[in-house]
Amino acid sequence: MPSPLAERPCRWRVRRLATPLAAATLAVVVGGCTFPENRSELHAKSRPIGALGPGFIDPEKPPPPEGMIRPKSGSWDAVHPPHGYRVVLLTAGSDAATRTLVTAVNHWAEAEHVRLETVATTEAEAVDGIVQAIDLRHDLVVCAGNALVDALALVTASYLDQQFLVVGAQLPEPTANVTAAIWAGASSRGREVPDTAVSFDPDSFTPDRAGAAIRAGVASVLSDLTGIVIWLD
Repeated sequence: MPSPLAERPCRWRVRRLATPLAAATLAVVVGGCTFPENRSELHAKSRPIGALGPGFIDPEKPPPPEGMIRPKSGSWDAVHPPHGYRVVLLTAGSDAATRTLVTAVNHWAEAEHVRLETVATTEAEAVDGIVQAIDLRHDLVVCAGNALVDALALVTASYLDQQFLVVGAQLPEPTANVTAAIWAGASSRGREVPDTAVSFDPDSFTPDRAGAAIRAGVASVLSDLTGIVIWLD
């Protein structure tokens, strides 16, 4: 009789070493990872309601992969998710900064009538949490909490057909499916680039900044401007 793993078309096999991810010693082995159907076939291409306003990007100089833009405040306000848009909120940590991000995402989802599911994990279990969020097969995975950065850097490049939006942090080398919305005090890059007072300041995580990050980030993803860093002034 085939094992449950044999029945699934795609599965991560995760092996933890003697020390946790908190010590950066998590090994992940990916084998034969394929989906029975392309995500683009499972979900009609998401088209935004509305369009980006002047000042979001320079049309003459679109951002390169991994490039940074500094959009004009409010240039994303006219962009809204289409009906039926589905989002997973992936979160790790219970610190005040992460709670502020989570609250902002929930308020945004309620205001935009977005279907939102939450996957709460820990830093030590972050890879499992990311895989759980991917398995929900939603349009976007929104990641809140800089404790997720190292695990996201490990996993996201293997799921290029899943869009991710990181709010309040960024990956050191994001792939085309990972967009980040950051600001001064909220630009952590995980352990690869140690935090400073400039890259992580808990007091900078205000409801207004977090709300702008989720709205600007989603507007960028919906407008096919992905794999970039959005710096909010």
